[in-house]
Amino acid sequence: MTSRIYYDQPDLLEFDSTVETVTPTAADESRSSITLRESAFYPTSGGQIHDTGWLTLATGEKLRVTEVADADDGRVVHYLEACAKPPLAGTPVHGRIDAERRRDHMQQHTGQHVLSAAFIELYQMPTVSFHMGDDYCSIDLAVSAMSAAQITATEKRANEIVYENRSVRIRYVRREEAEKLGLRKLPPEGRDELRLIEIADFDLSACGGTHVHSTGQIGSILLRKTEKTRQGIRVEFVCGGRSVRTARSDYTTLTEAAALFSAQSSDVPDMIRKTFEEGKALRRERDDALEELAEAMAASALAEQPKVGGSLVITKVFADHDINFAKLFAQKATRAGKPVVALVASSVNPVGMVFAQTPGGKADMGAVLKQVLTPVGGRGGGSHDFAQGGVPPGCDVEQLLRQAAGTIGA
Repeated sequence: MTSRIYYDQPDLLEFDSTVETVTPTAADESRSSITLRESAFYPTSGGQIHDTGWLTLATGEKLRVTEVADADDGRVVHYLEACAKPPLAGTPVHGRIDAERRRDHMQQHTGQHVLSAAFIELYQMPTVSFHMGDDYCSIDLAVSAMSAAQITATEKRANEIVYENRSVRIRYVRREEAEKLGLRKLPPEGRDELRLIEIADFDLSACGGTHVHSTGQIGSILLRKTEKTRQGIRVEFVCGGRSVRTARSDYTTLTEAAALFSAQSSDVPDMIRKTFEEGKALRRERDDALEELAEAMAASALAEQPKVGGSLVITKVFADHDINFAKLFAQKATRAGKPVVALVASSVNPVGMVFAQTPGGKADMGAVLKQVLTPVGGRGGGSHDFAQGGVPPGCDVEQLLRQAAGTIGA
């Protein structure tokens, strides 16, 4: 079992140790792994992602540690950079943690404790899970709904705890003692001794992660968005350096959007709403115009077409309208109050055909479409009165329509 230095010294970034075991590169792996007698590298667990860093040998050779994981037997497994030659068991090494990554993780994880405790204090909303990603973190709360006012109030309360710079202390207790201390969340049975993280006069939780020494080191806590999940409500947040980078990115995006509208940043939401409504109005106008055009073209075609077998048969290829317009045209033509068969197509990519007839007509549109498309490798289908399919590239669409027309009334 690896002695975990980070349990008691989360800010220790360099340490000396000895290689205990080596797992060479497997056939299906591009990297080897080692375990150490003691390690300050944090493995992925408890919602917190792993550390990275370096191991330096006595020869001066540096090995990059790219991932750290927990083994079932209590060892901490250090995965080395792909193709790196692992040291032999018994080799002394000097470990160095990626300081910026560790600091970031300590800020995020301690910020999560503060945030979860604030949700409990203000609204009795318990956290059921925590996730730390490379760019943002999230907690899932066991609630069915949450208001914007609750988000704002919780963020304000969490940052008050940050500004008060309350101490963050590590201590160990027996489980039976922990059960009497009022922990925010008691972990499942399995360990006799629990490691507790205590934020002075605010939160007490069992946790194996790395944390800052005082809440002021969190920097700040920024809540970004919420969404519903199966467990309840997911709250996305960032802390410390991430909150600064995120705020800068958000502000840059907002400033660029304001410049596009030649407006102040505060006016951007209204400008977007206005543009969205104008876009909806234009789309409605376009759809109305297309419907009128399809109706006019259908009326013109009906006036020109001769009857075949008791029905007017229209064949038409649209070179400047897509398959949706062809479908609209067919609908207008077959609902004009007289027996009509519309065999139409669009040569706009993707090329397609629509076969339709006035409801109750004698032909079977689905069968006619299959009869025409199957020999050329096309696919489609439909009902007795309406069918639609795709035409493979290189096919003569007009020829296919003529073949279809030849079956009507035959």
